[in-house]
Amino acid sequence: MNVEMDLYKDWIETVREIFRGSGAPLPPDMGDAEVGREYYLQTSPSEEAAEERREANEERIRQLQQTLLDNMDSVVVPDIRAKTNYTGSHFRFRWVYSQGEHIVEECSQYRISLGPSPD
Repeated sequence: MNVEMDLYKDWIETVREIFRGSGAPLPPDMGDAEVGREYYLQTSPSEEAAEERREANEERIRQLQQTLLDNMDSVVVPDIRAKTNYTGSHFRFRWVYSQGEHIVEECSQYRISLGPSPD
């Protein structure tokens, strides 16, 4: 089985797209932590609060990814196969925001709704 997944990278790319779409693109060489902090600075009362929110979000997304990986063989793949009839062995998971957070497996079109964004 081949699994591609970097949910935090997907979140960072979404944040970059938000800034591009707002007419204030972030520098391409800005690191992930800086991108996340810049996102939370938009709605946080301080830099410290923005950094705390950034860290909490990164940890939350990384935990989601680890949970998926830990349960891939026993829960995730069997559920994908049962709900989509996908029989392949390549899985490409992506974090997306579309009326709430979702994790989408692109090869089978399997979707896990995470509900509205916590922020």
